[in-house]
Amino acid sequence: MANPTATFQTSLGDFTAELFLDRMPLTAGNFLTIAKSGFYDGLHFHRVINSFMVQFGCPYSKDPNSPRAGTGGPPSGEIKDEFTAKISNEPMTLSMANAGPNTGGSQFFINTIHNDFLDWWTPGQSRHPVFGKVISGQDVVKKIETTPTDGDDRPRTPVKMIKVTVTGA
Repeated sequence: MANPTATFQTSLGDFTAELFLDRMPLTAGNFLTIAKSGFYDGLHFHRVINSFMVQFGCPYSKDPNSPRAGTGGPPSGEIKDEFTAKISNEPMTLSMANAGPNTGGSQFFINTIHNDFLDWWTPGQSRHPVFGKVISGQDVVKKIETTPTDGDDRPRTPVKMIKVTVTGA
């Protein structure tokens, strides 16, 4: 059976990602539950760093200028780190954001370069499990990545997630 996909309709265009439910059932399953609930609809990308990543999924980012954007999680709470499949933080992969061990939830980022130092099996503090990959619309992710930002890495012109639609789950 094929993995489910999620189509992200943003103010800069659409992109689609395969979700690795077969290899990362906890993390991908968490994302699917949140996406199907409509939680992501209307939020904004709150952290964008060119030649690194774009981050999304904070409930406080409904207001793109909120000083709390980037600090919140899902109403369902945090999930345990899923360190099972060795999938590297390669370009266009979706990776779980966290504030330390077992603090993943609704926030995730899309790698725009190979950030192997974020792989959970490498030495260091940063440990981010990959749970999906952009399979179409990579040009839209690049548009988001290169949008001008302020000193806090927030897009000067907000990039809104209009709707996330899940297929095959």
